[in-house]
Amino acid sequence: MPGRPDLVFARYKAVVFVNGCFWHGHDCPLFKWPKTREEFWREKIGGNQRRDEQALSSLRAAGWRIACVWECALKGRGKLPREDLIDNISTWLSSDRKEATFRGGDTV
Repeated sequence: MPGRPDLVFARYKAVVFVNGCFWHGHDCPLFKWPKTREEFWREKIGGNQRRDEQALSSLRAAGWRIACVWECALKGRGKLPREDLIDNISTWLSSDRKEATFRGGDTV
């Protein structure tokens, strides 16, 4: 499956990715560009982001619904209460919404 989702709910034609904020270059307080080997890290993280977008495009084209849970939703000052996060994912899963993003401090 494109992007190798962390969870696949075939019954709902839905996938969930749990992305690390550093590895996927998330715009949040948990992500900081390394001070050493800057060119290497910009290429590495940029490559991850390009592959992410390609995988999401392929999944969308195949009719899959997509949710992304960012690391900052699970840890750090802005983390969401676990029960609320699980409820929000469950609500999305049983809805007809095509996509959802869960990040620290908010849900989009």
